[in-house]
Amino acid sequence: MKLYYSPGACSMASHVVLNEIGKPFEIEKVDTKTKVMESGRDYWAINPKGAVPALDIGGGEVLTEGPAILQYIADTNGATELAPPAGTLDRARVQEMLNYVGSELHKAFSPLFHPGKTDAEKDALREGVAKKFAWLESRLADGRTYLTGANFTVADAYAFVVTNWSHMTGISLAAWPKLTAYMERVAARPAVQATLKAEGLI
Repeated sequence: MKLYYSPGACSMASHVVLNEIGKPFEIEKVDTKTKVMESGRDYWAINPKGAVPALDIGGGEVLTEGPAILQYIADTNGATELAPPAGTLDRARVQEMLNYVGSELHKAFSPLFHPGKTDAEKDALREGVAKKFAWLESRLADGRTYLTGANFTVADAYAFVVTNWSHMTGISLAAWPKLTAYMERVAARPAVQATLKAEGLI
């Protein structure tokens, strides 16, 4: 498998899960502004959507969209802790969290990366992110280790990466101590540390 990524982008979640699996894989960095890959090739030829991640699974097949890639990696490697079996409530809970991170938290952050926003507009957008963080804080209020319970799942990989964008957008996590502790727990995982190092983020 080969993962096309951009450092610190949502593709980092797929990178983390590949490292959690521990099987060999390749990576290639993509400049998401120019759509040119490290090799100099045109990324549009890999993913006509132009976004990362994309996962080349061989046989001429390229999978796109982070949540689909995350589940595919776990499922094809029998990693039922990362993605519980289909048809179970545990799997539905992981998918529920994947959808929340993708449709709510990720989308709340996205405008903060667009140029041309006024300070007032940015403050309003940060307030929107804060509401999403407050909900995540409530999920962790019962003392659970990860977002869906005791096990680290693909949803945690995605949530960690997106929540980590707070550092780039001027949002302090100080108001959410349980979320802060959660981020520290996830960051300490060997697979996360390996990913951060490979992407040049530490």
